[in-house]
Amino acid sequence: MYPIARSLLFRLDPETTHGMALNALDALHKVGGIKRVYGEPVSDPVELMGLRFPNRVGLAAGLDKNADHLDALGELGFGFVEVGTVTPKAQPGNPKPRLFRLAGHEAIINRFGFNNKGVEHLVAQVKKRHYNGIVGINIGKNLSTSVEHALDDYLACLNAVHGAADYIAVNISSPNTPGLRTLQFGEQLDALLGPIRQKSRELDTQTGRKVPLLVKIAPDMSEEEVALVAGSIARNELDGVIATNTTVSREAVKDDPQAQEAGGLSGKPVFEASNTVIRLLRAHLPTLPIIGVGGIDSGEAAKAKIAAGADLVQLYSGLIYQGPALVKQCAQALKQSA
Repeated sequence: MYPIARSLLFRLDPETTHGMALNALDALHKVGGIKRVYGEPVSDPVELMGLRFPNRVGLAAGLDKNADHLDALGELGFGFVEVGTVTPKAQPGNPKPRLFRLAGHEAIINRFGFNNKGVEHLVAQVKKRHYNGIVGINIGKNLSTSVEHALDDYLACLNAVHGAADYIAVNISSPNTPGLRTLQFGEQLDALLGPIRQKSRELDTQTGRKVPLLVKIAPDMSEEEVALVAGSIARNELDGVIATNTTVSREAVKDDPQAQEAGGLSGKPVFEASNTVIRLLRAHLPTLPIIGVGGIDSGEAAKAKIAAGADLVQLYSGLIYQGPALVKQCAQALKQSA
């Protein structure tokens, strides 16, 4: 069924299709149709970061920026759903068009620019959820906030989401907010992660509830740069890392007419690059939980992410190209290979 639906949906503007698909999923959820179509989720529980994940397949941040579709997406069988990226204040993001399909490469370029309704809206949505899997909240900075004052935005988001999140992911790796990726390295990374880690511990103590803190990094790093990032993650005692975000490289899609569109590239072309970063991280951080994301389009690809060193995986672009059945396919493959 999905290939037929995809052929029709792909005739429309990508961002329009995105909204239509999520609204249709909500409608199906309200009448109890999702489980009838896709069945019960795969039970493959794993304990990580003090959390119990129902299975090892999650939804990556970016698909549901405002947690407006959390229950419907969760019912597709995800063991965890990451919402956001959210910023302290609502912002429209970059001008349209800002989403492009590179269908021949099963890839997507986006330059959304953290479009979202603001942290208060997202927290209210998360708090009223019925989905009983793990919910991560991905936080970022507003476009209007300078890189020099980025910490203020991250702390504001951290304070706002702590009571609603099962884990919090600090996004310093989107290529669509100018200057953001400069925060990934050296003293700037320590200057950001140190105070965020300190504040998260204070909130954990105040609430009597530990909320794991992770950082999401880019695939566009040399071996030496990955080592520097790993060192900062270890020094600041983060609970985990998400590897990786989208890439700015166009080498794998240079023959595509849309390859030079600005933004982050996701999908199959990122698969090996993200695996390489995961392997390097695992070598430097042998016990740190890693969530692997980038180019997973099959159960075999999910297993390859785990083999590279990831503990959990996330889907995004593969879901667009392969359809919701991919969730169960990946979860079953990981369960059988355990």
